[in-house]
Amino acid sequence: MSIQSLSVSSLPHIRPQFLSYHVPSIGEEEIRSVVETLRSGWLTTGAKVKQFEQDFGAKVCAQHAVALNSCTAALHLALEAVGVKEGDEVIVPTMTFAATGEVVTYLGAKPILIDCRPDDLTLDVTQIEKLITPRTKAIIPVHFAGHPCEMIPLMELAKAYNLRVIEDAAHALPAWYQGVQVGSIGDITCFSFYATKTITTGEGGMATTQNETWADKMRMMSLHGISRNAWSRYSANGSWSYDICHAGHKYNLTDLAASLGIEQLKKCDQFQKTREQYAGLYNQGFKDLPEIIRPSVADNVQHAWHLYVMQLDVERLRIGRNEFIEILKNYNIGTSVHFIPLHLHPYYRQTFGYQPEDFPNARACFERIISLPIYPKMTEADIEYVIEVVREIIRTYRR
Repeated sequence: MSIQSLSVSSLPHIRPQFLSYHVPSIGEEEIRSVVETLRSGWLTTGAKVKQFEQDFGAKVCAQHAVALNSCTAALHLALEAVGVKEGDEVIVPTMTFAATGEVVTYLGAKPILIDCRPDDLTLDVTQIEKLITPRTKAIIPVHFAGHPCEMIPLMELAKAYNLRVIEDAAHALPAWYQGVQVGSIGDITCFSFYATKTITTGEGGMATTQNETWADKMRMMSLHGISRNAWSRYSANGSWSYDICHAGHKYNLTDLAASLGIEQLKKCDQFQKTREQYAGLYNQGFKDLPEIIRPSVADNVQHAWHLYVMQLDVERLRIGRNEFIEILKNYNIGTSVHFIPLHLHPYYRQTFGYQPEDFPNARACFERIISLPIYPKMTEADIEYVIEVVREIIRTYRR
């Protein structure tokens, strides 16, 4: 499908520069912070990481925060900390990124997939109970696109069956559910600071919890299972001696990355307000188009708006989702798809026997979803351009 397929007379002016799907908002404050760290002579895990952990824990009302090199690492260490082991089962939504499911297999456990709700694409809590077996150890709810899951019924169910809740909050900073900030609801919450996330350290993650024992275990396992902070061995107050207590991992965050995170965290709420404003502009721009299903937002949440995921009513159009994306690209608009459900990937079909029809909501939504660009560095003119192009494609290809 090409742009020439459209009526030339109806084409909006095509912007000369490509509108990237995401561009991080890095200011002079972040640059100064990183330069300060470079000049300090201490680049790896140190005082900046400690400050970032303290600031972040305070931000999400968590007593303990452990900075790591990715959200994937956080999820892995969280499952390990609560005791997931070989032969256990962990309930995971199929509508998520690879990391949420794969970390379960790192421990020799089995990911048990669950379908999503068709409106906000979070896991369907009503389907959890029938999946619980004597081997079930934990549940990983994913706050999809920044919209919190229904945590009260999920936590009640987990308590009834003595299950641990490890929140995948890669999209959900800052997000609130029933007046409580995501980061202090489940047993352990895992955040991402990847380049496209609501705040970034380039690569990075954080695990938050109210449980000191789990925090200590994650911190130790993040650096080779060594009994004390390895970075302190080289400080004036440190000691060369250390004990390896477990076979750990190399998951620590660097001071360079934390320098970015400290400054980004200060801007977190303002970033969210801008994202929310842009989501409102999209919603207003599409409200009269029955061909577009706008993102659903519950009354009891604050959405982080990491993603703006619209769904096409493909029955009303003469093109499918893939063609729609290609036309947007020809208009110099970057998009993405979140996500290809796990059960549609070869690994999950071949290893666990899942079939495409097993999770009908996720499969149907996948064929309709498009993630439009939404980030603070965009302008209102950028948003208006995307709206104009989407509306023109709808007008041209509606049935």
